Amino acid sequence: MNKHFLFLGLVCLFSLSLLSCATGRNSMGKKIKNGPKHVVLVGFDGLSAHAVKSDKAKMPVFKKLLERGAGTLENRSVLPSSSAVNWASMFMGAGPELHGYTEWGSARPDLPPRVLTDNGMFPDIYYLLRKARPEAELGFFYEWGGMRRLVDTLSVSRLEPLALSAGNTEQAVAGVTAYIREKKPLFCSVIFGEPDGVGHGIGWESPEYFAMLAHLDRALGRIVQAVDDAGMTDETVFILAADHGGIRKGHGGKTMEEMQTAIVFSGKGVKAGYRIPESTMVFDIAGTVAWLFGLEAPQVWLARPIKSAFED
Repeated sequence: MNKHFLFLGLVCLFSLSLLSCATGRNSMGKKIKNGPKHVVLVGFDGLSAHAVKSDKAKMPVFKKLLERGAGTLENRSVLPSSSAVNWASMFMGAGPELHGYTEWGSARPDLPPRVLTDNGMFPDIYYLLRKARPEAELGFFYEWGGMRRLVDTLSVSRLEPLALSAGNTEQAVAGVTAYIREKKPLFCSVIFGEPDGVGHGIGWESPEYFAMLAHLDRALGRIVQAVDDAGMTDETVFILAADHGGIRKGHGGKTMEEMQTAIVFSGKGVKAGYRIPESTMVFDIAGTVAWLFGLEAPQVWLARPIKSAFED
């Protein structure tokens, strides 16, 4: 009789396992209590953690958000430590082995994605948000043209290029700040193409590289101000991130200068002055955004929400 019940129990467990796989969901645990109404992600192409640590990095806005929030300077890129593969990972919650983008400039997956959505892409955070909240305002601003191939643009409400390098700070982010004030987006990403360009042209941690960091910080300050002008500050979480670092005039390799980047959380529900102790990867950003909005991650995602950064 006991053996009979044991067999039935094993059958039930196996059936539940199959059901979990069939639903294609990966539970991220309990949703954060009283989560934010808005998340603003600001990304910096080629911003190394090594540079952020330097006294030469004049980034008062960035560092204030770090000091007042929760962060780590030991986040790691996926390999290769290059642009397209890591930006894709940041939004798609998985590594290149699953989403298929494997090179610095991949315009489409180099490997067949493990799964495809009805929009014909590997599931990303924009797709999840659009499916869960069809009426949500979702913005995506980018400087490097390749970025528009790395997110599900069919799920984006506002898709707009930036010109940080060509214009002054105010002009570069004028579209972003106007959009935030007018639309008050649920989720908005602003991805700068610098300091990567200066790094390749002149060198990582050159005087020109640090001058670009100061320029970027002023742009970040205008975005933070726009959120405040829109009356969103008390209900917003800022995320600051990068795809990779760099060394000399390049990246893509396996040095810590290339692999380590910062992740900063600041805003509603974020612990103040907290240093994230656990291991984090670039794809965990997607997992954290999904968790903040109470979404279930696709089974194919590897991302883990960085829960320790938040009070709950």
